[in-house]
Amino acid sequence: MKALGGDVEKSAAQGADVFIQSLQNEGVEMIFGYPGGAVLPIYDALYKNPIPHILARHEQGAIHAAEGYARVSGKTGVVIATSGPGATNLVTGIADAMMDSLPLVVFTGQVASAVIGTDAFQEADIVGITQPITKHNYQVKDVNDLPRIIHEAFHIASTGRPGPVLVDIPKNVSNEIFTLSEVKQTEVDLPGYQPTTSPNFLQIQKVAQAIQKAKKPLILAGAGVLHAKASEDLVKFVEQSKIPITNTLLGLGTIKGDHPQFLGMAGMHGTYAANMAICECDLLINFGARFDDRLTGNLDHFAPNAHIVHIDIDPAEIGKNVPTDIPIVADAKEALQSLLKLGVVTDGFSEWTDHLNKLTEEFPLFYRQSEEGILPQQAIEMIHKHTGGNAIVTTDVGQHQMWAAQYYKFNNPDHWVTSGGLGTMGFGFPAAIGAQLAKPKETVVAITGDGGFQMTLQELSLLQESQIPVKVIILNNQCLGMVRQWQQTFYEERYSESLMPSQPDFVKLAEAYDIEGYKVSTVEEADQVFEKALKSNKPVLIDCRVKQIENVYPMVAPGKGLHEMLGVKE
Repeated sequence: MKALGGDVEKSAAQGADVFIQSLQNEGVEMIFGYPGGAVLPIYDALYKNPIPHILARHEQGAIHAAEGYARVSGKTGVVIATSGPGATNLVTGIADAMMDSLPLVVFTGQVASAVIGTDAFQEADIVGITQPITKHNYQVKDVNDLPRIIHEAFHIASTGRPGPVLVDIPKNVSNEIFTLSEVKQTEVDLPGYQPTTSPNFLQIQKVAQAIQKAKKPLILAGAGVLHAKASEDLVKFVEQSKIPITNTLLGLGTIKGDHPQFLGMAGMHGTYAANMAICECDLLINFGARFDDRLTGNLDHFAPNAHIVHIDIDPAEIGKNVPTDIPIVADAKEALQSLLKLGVVTDGFSEWTDHLNKLTEEFPLFYRQSEEGILPQQAIEMIHKHTGGNAIVTTDVGQHQMWAAQYYKFNNPDHWVTSGGLGTMGFGFPAAIGAQLAKPKETVVAITGDGGFQMTLQELSLLQESQIPVKVIILNNQCLGMVRQWQQTFYEERYSESLMPSQPDFVKLAEAYDIEGYKVSTVEEADQVFEKALKSNKPVLIDCRVKQIENVYPMVAPGKGLHEMLGVKE
């Protein structure tokens, strides 16, 4: 069989064989999955026509690994699971990918068409379940539609604002005979789906004019810049315009962490300088961020003096949360290149930048030294030191995520993989596996909490089986750290079900999987072990015992504005 769009050989094949050929035509490098009854025809076809398959130990592990692969490679991650529980185990990852705009095509097996709707064994209406959390989904009714549907699914997942697309395949469709001479292969024809990528030039001119009028401009860069592969263009624009810049959590890496114009991350746990810059600016230029609540705080106090420019490929995001003065629906790269062509040059806003630099100096990130073992912030700084800011870092959600965002200074785009919108515990470790498979020559560090790690730790089997050299560093504070911090701050220290004093021996667990494991409880131990482990070409697990009662600061409390930060000064 030739590639889609070419001449088609006159022969017959089962739907499952056509499925594999369609994936090959899409250039799929690897599949993350877990077999079961409804997808056995597909797995049999995979045996005969191999595409590298990554056998996760749980479907959630498979989809988070696919997310990590997609985030780092920029390619579409592919997942296969069986019907019923196999499909429903993917729901968290699908929702996570939807919130964070990650391109996935998720294939689920389904019971035979004749028994759909009868509560057959391992039946679940996965199309209905996932409609609110997918960019689009399909259930294949006719085997002859399979190549077209797969081609459309990859197109939809990877264009416009990326996201997950689900394709549900009844078992009988996989077994049916597909007559290749009957295929009428055409280009993707989706009249209702035509993403706008090129900016309106008049709107771009308005942005340039607004910059010339501004006294206190600020750039906010989100993940849309990374999805558009526009980091280099962004840095050129920042340096050409001399405008200070801040990042969202998911936008970290768009500019080097030590760039002189970079103010750090903004939002709930952002730097004081970045948050005050938002509060005081008179022009806010948003490239590819969706103004979510963890960034904005109380909307009544968000950028109250600013003229708002919002550049986003998803028109639904513009004006959704923050009223916009200059809306631009476009791909971030095309918008930045248009601005660069205009040659927006300024005098540098010296008074404004001097003010923000002074705030950075007066209110830096800080922590208090402790005699109670390693501080988590120190652990992140040591990881940064031994990787030079060049590692791919993945996390779950919680305190360790925020400390990593604050204290790891990224040198490269697409090296920060975290669960932003959904905030998924258990994400970081399998995402690191996918990231390592996407970039086998890079150092990949999974920074996790002891709670989240225990949700997907079964994927250690993958590290051992394939010798995937991920470095797993557990910041073990024997509690659900962010839950505990909120209970301390807002619930009068009533630590209801957030302390976890009974932990497994993670080193013995690593040894059970035949993986190198270490436990460290002092700064000296940690420094020595990190140096050794992060240079290793093998998988390593480190149980890093950190101080339990330690909080992430600064912090914007719920309902407060960005200017009302807790823990700003020592």
